[in-house]
Amino acid sequence: MADSILIPVSGIVQAISPANDDCCSQTVSLRNSEGITNFILSPATYVVQEAQLRIGMSVTAFYDSSLPVPLIYPPQYQAVIVGRKNRDENLFAGYFNEDLVSEDGSLQLNLARSTEIVTSNGQRFQCDPAGRLLLVYYTNTTRSIPPQTTPRKIIVIC
Repeated sequence: MADSILIPVSGIVQAISPANDDCCSQTVSLRNSEGITNFILSPATYVVQEAQLRIGMSVTAFYDSSLPVPLIYPPQYQAVIVGRKNRDENLFAGYFNEDLVSEDGSLQLNLARSTEIVTSNGQRFQCDPAGRLLLVYYTNTTRSIPPQTTPRKIIVIC
């Protein structure tokens, strides 16, 4: 998955239903200004803090852009990560190099003492986050290239 780019789609949960005949997977419909996007949540989907998704909840879902998708409307993707989105906060998922610049060059992280760094099961992460898949919660960025931010929280997907 290191060669994949995770694409975010933020929106409000409109509907949750079983995916086909698979009782372990769900289809979650998100609405945003661009319309409806459906996501399949399988047992392999990482849902941050195992949050129970509800209609009306604001979330960001990430899908792997390297995977094939059906050419249907509304679009439907296999969700890799789903996280609850706070007001005025952004989520970014991707791999970061030793300088904490994202693989696609779109974000650089500046860690502070206040930055909470945890594993996907909520335990404190005490190693270098470089070279790992990170889910980053942040608000503001600089206007530099790449944009820089001091994240509020980083979840290391081990």
